[in-house]
Amino acid sequence: MKPARLQTTRQLVKRNPETRQVVCVCAFLVLAVLAVFGQTAGFEFVNFDDPVYVSENPSVTSGLSARAVASALTHAQCSLYHPLTMISLMVDYQFHGLWAGGFHLTNVVIHAAASVLLFLILRQMTAALWRSAFVAAVFALHPLRVESVAWVAERKDVLAAFFFMLTLGAYLRYVRNPHSLGGYLMVAVFFGLDLLCKPTVVTLPFVLLLLDYWPLHRFVTRRAPHATGAPMEEQEVFGIPKRLILEKIPLLALAAGACVATLFAARKAISSVDTVPVMIRISNAVVAYVVYLRQMVWPAGLAAFYPYPEKAFPLWETATAFLLLAGISGGVWALRRKQPWLLTGWYWYLGMLAPVIGIVQEGAFGHADRNTYLPQIGLYMLLTWVAAELCGGWRYRLLVLGGLSTAIVAALSLCAHAQTSYWRNSQVLWTHTIACTAPNSFARYNLGFALYQKGEMDQAVEQYREALEIKPDFVMARSNLGVACEQKGDTDEAIAQYRKALEIQPDNAEIRANLGNALSEKGQFNEAVEQYHKALEINPAYEDAHFNQGIALFRKGDTEGAIKQYREAVRIKPDDAMAEDNLGVALAKAGRFDEAIASYRQAIKISPRFADVYDNLGVALIQKGETKEAIESWRQALDLAAGQKNNELAAKLEEEIKHYEADRPLRDVPQ
Repeated sequence: MKPARLQTTRQLVKRNPETRQVVCVCAFLVLAVLAVFGQTAGFEFVNFDDPVYVSENPSVTSGLSARAVASALTHAQCSLYHPLTMISLMVDYQFHGLWAGGFHLTNVVIHAAASVLLFLILRQMTAALWRSAFVAAVFALHPLRVESVAWVAERKDVLAAFFFMLTLGAYLRYVRNPHSLGGYLMVAVFFGLDLLCKPTVVTLPFVLLLLDYWPLHRFVTRRAPHATGAPMEEQEVFGIPKRLILEKIPLLALAAGACVATLFAARKAISSVDTVPVMIRISNAVVAYVVYLRQMVWPAGLAAFYPYPEKAFPLWETATAFLLLAGISGGVWALRRKQPWLLTGWYWYLGMLAPVIGIVQEGAFGHADRNTYLPQIGLYMLLTWVAAELCGGWRYRLLVLGGLSTAIVAALSLCAHAQTSYWRNSQVLWTHTIACTAPNSFARYNLGFALYQKGEMDQAVEQYREALEIKPDFVMARSNLGVACEQKGDTDEAIAQYRKALEIQPDNAEIRANLGNALSEKGQFNEAVEQYHKALEINPAYEDAHFNQGIALFRKGDTEGAIKQYREAVRIKPDDAMAEDNLGVALAKAGRFDEAIASYRQAIKISPRFADVYDNLGVALIQKGETKEAIESWRQALDLAAGQKNNELAAKLEEEIKHYEADRPLRDVPQ
């Protein structure tokens, strides 16, 4: 008797129509996500956290290494402890360098995978294929997803969603075999990894408890045998079977650890009560819950940044929002036995939003589209099951619901595609944000910076001034206005702006250093040195301040003081070729040619294509009487200057080489 052959995947799909449908839904989700978000492959980094997370983050741009991974695991970065997110960005850099499209595509792939997992897990939990497919499609393609997917810095969102789904899948397997220790360990492992992506998923144990109620139906109490043989009721805590609470305790311990790590990492970013009073926070939080509901139904006017309210919302607005939330919560509770999905869906939304709703305020935004990424899944479930139940007795319900679902998914896809296009670069993003929001100083500031980076100084100055009209105490806008004015050649206005910024924030080392630069440019070296000194009192490791103070001291004739500052700059940043070069120039002026030559050679080692250093090295070698080596150094400088089209330097070098070559035979005649 021949052994039975295992069925191939193709045979299984052919014999089981539902399997075919599942495969088709998964394929649709992947293709739809690519159709909507695939355009990001041609997008740039934006000047909103992307430099901090990737393009100007040395931990990422140093590439993937054991040392970088260890640093990510042991240190908070970007005001959060999310090492898995940072490691994923390192991996991207290893493959793509600073090609932004590579980072974007990784976000898209992870989001597509999370959407497919949501569908597969929800289908297994509920046995409702098309309802689960609709929930997953809305999650995948809603315009509110754009911020999380199209923004490189929000890698933490999509990665956390992926591990969130894996945790749900592992939990479902554990529920089906609750005596499996390995199954529970997988739940804990995936939840731990999820917390290492984004700690705001700390409410996941609460979500698991809601899923226990529906659709897993684990709240049904069991009768355990008593020692005497009589049945004994299972213990409950507030109506929840005690066993369900006990099994969540290890997960809650993981969540508590993540909360502690987050508060420690973000302690500088969290706004104090003095900055944002508690009543404004509460008012904003209550209204934000309702704003997210409105955006779910009508996703128009979505923006990258919504300003935090300067004062609490009117009492009637806060009260109306609170009564709406309380009314829905009460109605859901009353209907929990007949329609249990209402309770799971609604409290999923309320609970998962709690960590990011703004009671503990981090940042200056009132609310953010990205905050809805996982919380709104509960609402999609709620509305989908309600619609299906309401249409349960209709004769043509499949036709009506199918057509309506298709129309909704198509409309969301078109809106999401359009919303995604606004993230193509910083200028487009902030121009759109300004058009969609009330007076927005932060958006004006970022648009000004984007224009500054493009060299459009007049437009940048205009945007910075607009930002200051809205918020006169916006220190960074005033400081950047000074920088832009200085670039335009208006040094006096730059100095005035720096001084105004320091009146607001006198302990800002960067602004003091910028003021020192402007004063030095005006020839006011004594005052410039004073500003550098104050900047270094605030931040002794500020390499640029040491370097620029060295320049100011050198120009005012204090060569030894300049040498001291250049040496400190080199100590702080050993790979600064320009600091080594300037140190060499100062040493040469002090007559310390051997030390100068050593500095020039170190600068060349750091930056072999630095023509000026070869020129300076040649001059120092001439002073030492080493003419042959000097000419060789000048020839290297000449090759570089010609390649870099530095005609002025090239002409000077040719003249020096010609002069010393003419003298060389006389010097080489033996005596």
